[in-house]
Amino acid sequence: MFALAPLAACNGSLSTIDPAGPSALRVADLWWWMLGGSLLLSALVFTLLFMALFRRGIADRQKPDRKGVWIGWLGLAMPIGVLSVLLVYALWVGERSLPTGTAAVRVEATAYNYGWTFCYEDGSCSEGVMRIPAKRPVDIDITATDVIHSLWIPRLAGKMDAIPGQVNRLRIEAEAPGRYEAVCAEYCGIGHADHRFVVQAYDIGDRPDGLEAAR
Repeated sequence: MFALAPLAACNGSLSTIDPAGPSALRVADLWWWMLGGSLLLSALVFTLLFMALFRRGIADRQKPDRKGVWIGWLGLAMPIGVLSVLLVYALWVGERSLPTGTAAVRVEATAYNYGWTFCYEDGSCSEGVMRIPAKRPVDIDITATDVIHSLWIPRLAGKMDAIPGQVNRLRIEAEAPGRYEAVCAEYCGIGHADHRFVVQAYDIGDRPDGLEAAR
């Protein structure tokens, strides 16, 4: 319980466990399942080792060697069981995160050293600010002009690489209007630390014109 106390402060504009959309929620759930699996493995290993320590004695030394049982149970069976469950769940999360069908909105995102350009279906473009409607699925077609970058909006979705000459598609959805911070998650040069942008999600009835630009 004390180990989980610091997690209470793990929220904010770049928190992966403070999701604001369905895709990010699945990623956050996977993180919690992975944490739970690691804690379960640790608890089982330490419990069995603790029991073995207190059962060790003269009588135990006269019994047949049971190293094979310890290796098979502690070293193989438990990790394989827990990790298999986590793997199946991770594959399910990945499959659910793939774009299927037609999204309500499509945005073209182009990364370069050290900025982002976003172009929309109406022909307009913006620098440093991606404008999307809230509560609607949005497909982002991501590419780059120079080196490999990675688009990451922690509270809305997982990461997606921006690769020159290739278009990768990421689906996001903001469950409420607001401002969501985003970063480049792939080292791209000396300006990487400042290679950021913001996502401005607006109500469908509001005009996106005149939204505050990223600083």
